Formats: sequence, structure tokens, C-alpha cells
Amino acid sequence: MNEQNKKVVIVGGGITGLSAAFYMQKEAREKGLPLDVILVEAANRLGGKIQTVRRDGFVIERGPDSFLIRKKSVGVLAEDLGIKGELVKNATGQAYVLVNDELHPIPGGSIMGIPTEVGPFLKTRLFTMAGKIRAAGDFILPRSGIEGDQSLGKFFRRRFGSEIVENLIEPLLSGVYAGDIDHMSLESTFPQFYEVEKKHRSLILGMKKTTPKQLPQKNSHGAKKEGVFHSFRNGLETLVEAIEQQLEPGSVMKGIRIEGIEEPKTSEDKTVLQLNDGQKIEVDAVILTTGHEVASRLFAPYDLLQGLKEIRTTSVATIALAFPEESVVQDKEGTGFLVSRSSDYSITACTWTHRKWPTTTPDGKILLRAFVGRAGDEAIVDLSDREIEKIVLADLSKIIEIKGKPDFTIITRWKEDRPQYRVGHKKRIEAARAELKVKFPQIKLAGASYDGVGLPDCIDQGRVAVKEVLEELF
Repeated sequence: MNEQNKKVVIVGGGITGLSAAFYMQKEAREKGLPLDVILVEAANRLGGKIQTVRRDGFVIERGPDSFLIRKKSVGVLAEDLGIKGELVKNATGQAYVLVNDELHPIPGGSIMGIPTEVGPFLKTRLFTMAGKIRAAGDFILPRSGIEGDQSLGKFFRRRFGSEIVENLIEPLLSGVYAGDIDHMSLESTFPQFYEVEKKHRSLILGMKKTTPKQLPQKNSHGAKKEGVFHSFRNGLETLVEAIEQQLEPGSVMKGIRIEGIEEPKTSEDKTVLQLNDGQKIEVDAVILTTGHEVASRLFAPYDLLQGLKEIRTTSVATIALAFPEESVVQDKEGTGFLVSRSSDYSITACTWTHRKWPTTTPDGKILLRAFVGRAGDEAIVDLSDREIEKIVLADLSKIIEIKGKPDFTIITRWKEDRPQYRVGHKKRIEAARAELKVKFPQIKLAGASYDGVGLPDCIDQGRVAVKEVLEELF
């Protein structure tokens, strides 16, 4: 590497760090910038939570399985990588909520649990008549008048009552963060609902006015065919593999951990990173994409970023179960179900993956993917594989008929891994970045702990950090 070039180190090889490295090298090539970019990853593989298992013709995700098409950044990245042709859309189908041992179809016209069509809402048996009458209060209730952040639970219970929240809104919203809706920050997770109430007062009327009407996409037989999510034909790890192949040779350091950061003595000095192999690297800028716990540990000697310790994490596990087609009898059409928090089940959701993502499953086979663990109920994640499999099969057998054992199961634990965006999250992140700006202005924070946990959110954060660094260096 050229000693005269500016040197940027990106710490963390998850999707945030990978996208930052890719776009920074792309900018340097296209604009002829004198820049060396190094990506440092503590593990021996890249991709973070994106992990795809390809086995016996199955494509099985251990972590995220898709992303919303309307959030453009993953599609743009795929195009920039030349793999846009590998994108596939999910097959549409009825989704359900499990309440009182019965699968109830999510009412038509529901937008993240908010009803925008009266007919399906009145007909559903997901709620009692009393619950429906209480939810109708949204039409007449005034705006909350609350300034600043509040919990999702508080916000939605006020507008719709507890029954709608417990049986529909909570399963839909909390699943993204594996969090407790009564502690999750409205401002940092779904601020659009606050804006709708502020502008339209009624959430029902506001969502109806602001949501574009979409004609269902149909195939030649008139059946619904495509959905609103994208993945890759051979799994999400396709994205990781494509980025790694296109990063500059020699710019990735795997199995290397940042042990410490030395504070620059003057504004002219460079930041020094201490590596676990004894090396020290002088750098002009750092994009730190690790989790908040690593960030707070690295800056503990300077008493910085200690407020990040207030960000809690939860543990979850996913269980993929592959069956011969004849071993599973499903009397309901659809792509999967969520589980109400009030239900007596260990699983929190189940995707009928062979239906939702047909390209993942060989002919004659069934692929189910169940989830366990949520905020305040995480002990199951610590059980053995055999125990988890037994519990999950027992739960599933109450809902669908399972005649035999699975061909195989793949269990993935994400221990203390899901950052919780609790009330006040945005201010905590702003405070952390303000602290860094004073003593370590060359270091940027980005990643799932900060400004969004979805793949598009993480890619966006990586790109914002790249823009900030380049503006400051050049």
C-alpha cells in the first residue's frame, strides 16, 4: 500500500462493514482518490448474521432471510455488484396469527396491524366484539399530545386498546426486533406512525390515506404470484460472497480483532489501532461497525460511549426442519404464522419456507423455519439442540399434522445478539456520537445497534459513514 495514501480501517465484516468497504473502494477507484481501505473482521468469515446453509438441495438461512423491496439499498447494491439477476421475490399467501390454539388469518387491509378496511376487521374472529369496539375508538380519540419518545405499546394501546395490540400489532411489530413492545422506542423503530397520528389524528384514516393502493400482481392463471420481499436464489450469502470477491486483493483481514484505540495527541496526529496479533496501525479514519458492546469496551479507558451499555440485547434461536412431503399435512394455505404473546407456546413464529420461498426447497420436500426466544423469555435458547427440537416439534404438532421425524434440523442460536431499541434510544446514540466527535472525530459508528437492524438500514448506515469520512478526508 502507498504510504502517502490516506488509510481508512473498517472494523467489522457484517453487512454494514462490507457495504462500507465496497462503496469506499468504489469511490476511490472512480474518483482516483489516494486511499487505502482495510476491512478487519474478528471472525474467520465475513457476513455477520447473514449465513446460508446449502444442503441436499435446500437453501436455509440461519439469520435474516429477506428484505423489503421498497427499501432500495440492497437492490442498488446487488445491481452495483452485478448480481441483480439473482434476486427472487417471495410467493404471496395468507399469513396467520396463533391465538387460543387457533390460526386466524391476518385481516385483509392490515398495515403492520393497523386496519384500513372495515369489512375484514369486522368479520375476523381474531378479536372479540368488545375489542373491535374499543379499536374503533381510534376514529374519535384526539392526538396523544405527547412530545418526545414513547413506547410502541403505550402509543398503540391508547389508540386501539390492549386486545388489538396483543393479538395482532405486537406479534407483527415486535418480531423485527425480538423486543418487548411496551419498552420499544416509537421514535427509533416506527416513527411513521407518530407522524400519521400527528397529521391525520386517526391512525386508521391516516394509514388509509397515505398508503398507495397496489393492484395484486398475477400470473397467467390469475393467481397472486409475487410479494414485497426479496432474497437471492441461492440465499442471502450470495450478497456477502459477491462483495468479498470484488473487494481489493489484500484489503481484508480475517481473524483479527481490535484490542485498543490510542487517542491522538493533537489534531494532526493519526489514530492508532492495536490489534490482537500485536500489530499497530496508524489510520486517518475508522468506521466502527461492531455491536455497541464492543464499542463501549474499546472506549472504556477514555470513559466514552458508556451510555451504550444501556442498550439491552436479547437471545433468539431459529430452527429449520426439513421433511419429506408426505410427513407434514397442512390443511391451511399460506406462508406461515405469528404467535400471540398471550398464547401458551414456546415458538414465536413459523415460516412455511417451502411455500414462501419455493426456490429454497427441492421437489417432494417440506421446509419449516420456527423461532424461539423473545425479550423476557430467553431461557429456551440455552437448551440443547435435542431439547429445542423436541419443544418445537411439540408446538408445531398442535397446529399442523406431523407424521414422522424431520430428515434433519439446523438450529442456530443468536446469544445476546438482538439490540433493543428501547425508549430514549435515539438520544443515547446521538450522545455517543457527540462524545466521539470531541475526542475521536476520525471514528464513525454504524451498524445494527444504532440506526436500524434491517439489511437495507445497515447498508444505508455504511454508505452514510463512507460519505462522511470522504468529505472529511478530501
